[in-house]
Amino acid sequence: MSSSTQAGNPVSGIAGGAEALRNLYYARFGFAIVWAGLLALTASTLTPVGIVLLVAYPLFDVAAAVIDFRSSNAARPRVALYANMASSLLTAIGLAFAVTSGIPSVLRVWGAWAITAGIVQLIVAILRYRLGGQWAMILSGGLSAVAGTTFVVQAGGTTATLTNVAGYAAVGGVFFLISAIRLHRRGR
Repeated sequence: MSSSTQAGNPVSGIAGGAEALRNLYYARFGFAIVWAGLLALTASTLTPVGIVLLVAYPLFDVAAAVIDFRSSNAARPRVALYANMASSLLTAIGLAFAVTSGIPSVLRVWGAWAITAGIVQLIVAILRYRLGGQWAMILSGGLSAVAGTTFVVQAGGTTATLTNVAGYAAVGGVFFLISAIRLHRRGR
């Protein structure tokens, strides 16, 4: 669909935005599930593979937000997407430093990001509610903020591990899948 068609017809723009989001959500689901499986294999210690995975996840989130920003013309909450990009980029940098201090530091950075990203995801989903398929993103955003708090609390405990981070990513991936399916069904 051309941009002139989208600009002249708000309904076409919404449909194009929903289709772009659907495809992005499917990709995010696939990435999250594979990433969670790989991280779960190394969750008890910080291995080089685990470190690369930890930094790669927020960088993937930056890339997904850029794709989202460029592709969903009708439902592009600019400020929230910019906030998401900045937060994820800062998290990747923070994680690169936190891994040198151990898993508790990683959990603190990841937890702060989960809280921030959850709030941003909640705002974006509310702004896009008319597209459909956003109730799962609203729920995911709220749960992300709660999970982030849990990570920060877990960091202060004696059994800090990255297993819950892997689970968090897998659950988030499932929410992306649910939204993608809902958008797919609505598009028919």
